[in-house]
Amino acid sequence: MTIPKYNDVEILCGDKINLYGCREILASSSEVFDRLLYNGTKEMQISFPKINYSEMKIVLEYIHTGSIKEGSLTKDNIVEAFYAADYFLLPDLQNIIIKTVKNNLEKNHAENYSPELLSKIADTMPLSDDNILLNLLVETVSAIPLNTIGFVRLSIAALQFLLACTHEKEVPFATNEYEVFRYSAILAAKQVSNEECKTLTERLPTLEQIKNSVQVESKSIANHQEVAKTLVPLIKFIDFTLIRDQTLANIIEPLGIIPIKIMLKIYRDKSHQSSFIQSEFRGASHYI
Repeated sequence: MTIPKYNDVEILCGDKINLYGCREILASSSEVFDRLLYNGTKEMQISFPKINYSEMKIVLEYIHTGSIKEGSLTKDNIVEAFYAADYFLLPDLQNIIIKTVKNNLEKNHAENYSPELLSKIADTMPLSDDNILLNLLVETVSAIPLNTIGFVRLSIAALQFLLACTHEKEVPFATNEYEVFRYSAILAAKQVSNEECKTLTERLPTLEQIKNSVQVESKSIANHQEVAKTLVPLIKFIDFTLIRDQTLANIIEPLGIIPIKIMLKIYRDKSHQSSFIQSEFRGASHYI
């Protein structure tokens, strides 16, 4: 990073690593730095306990050069750098970060890390509808079949946000609604124990197994109440009316992880539906 010759401000990062910058350049580039550096005291040292060296270096690199070097942004610091740019009111830096994320995801389809980024934001950062990075990640993860995303890659909070953003909305979604339920239930079971996760995986056939009439044992699991409790935040964002009656009655209901009241409501709602063939995907027209 190119730094001006005269560095008169010391910046203390959250991970105890220090950086240096030019007061006038920092203040002229960011209202936040301006308020901190020209508040009547002429601070020689400022501290940012919630911003670490990696993302602060990107902020300073952008402020001093107007750009960031290729390779500065990685999957490990993109989220933090984006929020640091937001904190310092640097929308052009945010746009650079968004462009970098898009380019990386387009080039590396096999190593798509959008589920991990979405999980990091959902687990540690504030969520808002106008967050352009968050919206990009929702769009990207929506285009990936959930059954191809490992259960350690997407957190419960991230899955809940993803389903909430796409529930009853005309947003393209790559996953059949039964597979949405299956993924949600197994992820919920994983929070209870690895044993419950294994058991539920065995008792919830994949859509392909259902189509091929593969016989799978269907009965209540041992800790179904714990799994049901963990599944609660996700249930309201799953459209069970898009799941076939036979699948609901023979596979999902016997597990005992969906409350009886909800199951009865699902059956009532389905009984009022048109007889036209339904799409089994959210985001598409319900009738085809």
